[in-house]
Amino acid sequence: MSDVVASRRAALVVAAAGFFLLTPLYAHAQWWKRAPVDFEECADAAEKAANKTEKTAALADCNAKFAGRRKAGGGYSYYDFLQDRTFDIAGPNPTPEEQKRIDESYTAYLANQRRSNEAAQAAARQQREQQEQQARQQQVALRTEVERVSVPAERVPVPVERPKVQQSVSPRPKGAPCTKGSFSCEWPRLSESLSDLKKLFTPAPSKPAKKG
Repeated sequence: MSDVVASRRAALVVAAAGFFLLTPLYAHAQWWKRAPVDFEECADAAEKAANKTEKTAALADCNAKFAGRRKAGGGYSYYDFLQDRTFDIAGPNPTPEEQKRIDESYTAYLANQRRSNEAAQAAARQQREQQEQQARQQQVALRTEVERVSVPAERVPVPVERPKVQQSVSPRPKGAPCTKGSFSCEWPRLSESLSDLKKLFTPAPSKPAKKG
């Protein structure tokens, strides 16, 4: 905390130094009749300066001397530009206890800022990881679809009608063994018997009569 307070006070000193740089050397003289008690009384006296240059220098001196500003209901307020926040104080300048409270608030302000930045970075990192994961999933889905389209579908075989087998009876070769009762063995004898019967019922052709 000491480092934070030191850096904070250094910033305030730099800001105060800026006001003094705007003030000419002659403006540091007691140009008022009596010392003002707060910024508002100091600013009222600065309005009575002889010219614009002295007025500007006097107002810068008032800013450097008094950090607090009067409140409408009484008391004073102190605006800390490092925190962009206003604090209630008892007098025209913060007391040591009030300054300690302001410094502690600034330390808490820095811690909150750090946590907010870390949370924002974590959220951004999570969002980036989710986007990368979605991109990978889309690439895998696209590659799978391309592979599916590029591979031809398997053709379903069409059933072919079985050719009809023409059964024919081939004559049994001469000298081939004959199995009793088989068709190839009995068929020749049946054929001979049928031929004999056909001859019996078929009349022989008559011979033509001889001419005398």
